[in-house]
Formats: sequence, structure tokens, C-alpha cells
Amino acid sequence: MYSDSDLDQAVTAGVMPPQIAAAFRDHVAALRATPAVDEEHFRFLTGFNDIFVTIAITLLLVAVAQIGGVVADWAGGAAVAATSWALALYFTARRRMALPSIVLLLTFVGGVAAAVLMAADSRTIFAGDRTGAMTGSAAAGLAAIGAWAHWRRFHVPITPAAGAAAGVGLVISLILAALPAAEHFTWAMLLVGGVAVFGYAMRWDMSDPRRETRRADVAFWLHLVAAPMIAHPVFRLLGVFEDQLALGTALIVLLLYLLSALVALAVDRRALLVSSLIYVLYALSTLIRTSGAVELSAALTALVIGAALLSLSAFWQTIRAALVQRLGAAAHRLPPVHHAG
Repeated sequence: MYSDSDLDQAVTAGVMPPQIAAAFRDHVAALRATPAVDEEHFRFLTGFNDIFVTIAITLLLVAVAQIGGVVADWAGGAAVAATSWALALYFTARRRMALPSIVLLLTFVGGVAAAVLMAADSRTIFAGDRTGAMTGSAAAGLAAIGAWAHWRRFHVPITPAAGAAAGVGLVISLILAALPAAEHFTWAMLLVGGVAVFGYAMRWDMSDPRRETRRADVAFWLHLVAAPMIAHPVFRLLGVFEDQLALGTALIVLLLYLLSALVALAVDRRALLVSSLIYVLYALSTLIRTSGAVELSAALTALVIGAALLSLSAFWQTIRAALVQRLGAAAHRLPPVHHAG
């Protein structure tokens, strides 16, 4: 099985002309009755060997972390980071294995952050004071630098997303270090950070609107990080899970999910819908219980949301075409719309 990234590499290496690669994508899209741009391709597995290697890597890194932890608290994280980098030199740089590359990136960045936290005493990050914030900022800052270095060396598509998340953590930690009273606005700051990451993702998306290069993979992971950073703070600020959900709040949740669906359709990305799903399920269940169907609230909620999402998926292109046509000049910066027939 050939992945979209394999086609990109073949074009880069001169094995296949760009026109042939584009024709191949269009042919596959025609067979599926779905344009390639709507598929949100990203390479996760290159074969079952990816799973085999990932299991082995996980076992090795767990052992390395435990052995390093015997030497010093911070040594476990540092050892994991160093080992992850060394393994990436082979499995990422040479073998170009998808899942192991993703895991090694996450363990490298996580190892760097863990080493800093453990060196400063991990309890300080939860102290809720200036010391904890400074510790968090140091961990997030070094994690962001580590992600940048990893990107420069290996160019794994998920790396900018990891770096962006670390960057948001760094900014929030620095604000809390300078103004401890800003702790009450942490969710609001995370929301702002999520919007910034979403904008960064759109920058990558707009540089490759037809999603024919690795830039589309980078944008996919950035959207996957931005979505929960937007959705969770919004619904937390609404108090969705505090005590009993009010009827008015439940209606607001449903309206916000509808807005999320419109944004997802416009940019042709589904991550925001997935991140908000748990909240809309809870809100709709509350509305159904309020109407009197207590025993069937869970079943009816799953039925309504499941049917709605399946319908949206089936008619995604048609609904998106109608929406994009109403966006005027902004539509030219978005992924192209597929017209059937």
C-alpha cells in the first residue's frame, strides 16, 4: 500500500513527475467518489511492522526510564529523550517508519519536559505559585526548543504541533509566573492559545490547499492540537460539567457545536467536531432527560448524534459546496470544492 507521503517522496526524488502523482490521486478519488482533498490523508502506519517496532520501542524506553530513575529523578526523562533521538536516527531518518516516528517524537519532547520537571521537583508544577509557574515555563520552553531541533533534523509532520502545544504552555506559564493572580484566567488563556494554533494550522493549510504535500500532514496535526485547546476551555467556561447542566446552557452548547460544524466544513477539517463531541452528547442527553425520556436518554442521544454525524459525512461535499459559495473571496484561500459529475 502506498501512502500520500510516499507519492510526495517519489516526486521529490524525481521518480515520478508531479503531473502523474496528481493524476493518480484524482484516479483514486474518482474510484472512491470522494476528492483527495476531502480525505484528510495522513500517514500513521506504513505496515504492521510499525506496530511491532513501536511495541519494542515502548518496552525499551520504559526500561530506560526506570534505569535512569534509579540514578537520579531527572535522569529517567533525560535518558528517554536521548534514547528517542538515537532511535529516530534509524527508524525515522533512514527507515521513515510512520508510527515509530510519531512515538519517538512524543517521547523525545516528553522526556525533555519530564527531565526539567523532575530536576526541579515535580511537585512544584502543581504548587499554584510563581515557583510552579517558572518550573512549568522552563519545561515547556525546553520542550519547544527540543521540538524545533527535532523538526530541523527529522521533519516529522507532528513535530510543529508538539512545538505549538509547548509554546502555548510556555506563554501561559510565563504569564502565571509574572502575575500569579492570572491563574483564574488559565482557561481563557488556553482558549486564546488554541485560536493561535488554529491560525498557525490554517497557514500551513493555505500553503497547500489541494493537500498534495507534507504541509497538509503538518496542518492535520496542528488542527488536532488546536481543536481541544479551543473546545474544552469554551465548554469549561460555560460550566458544562458543574453540578447540573441548565437547559439554557445545554442549548448554547448545541449552538456552539453547530458553529463548530460550520467552521469544520469551511476549512474541511473534522478535528473540532471530534473534540467537542463529548460536550454535545452531554448537552443533548440533558435536553432529552428534561423532556421526560429519562430511561432512553443515552440511547436517543447516541441515535441522534450518530445519525447526524453519518449524514454530515455522507453529504459533506454537498453541504460544504453550498457553504463555501457563500464565503465570497475568502473561499479562494480554502481547499477547493469538489463538484460531482
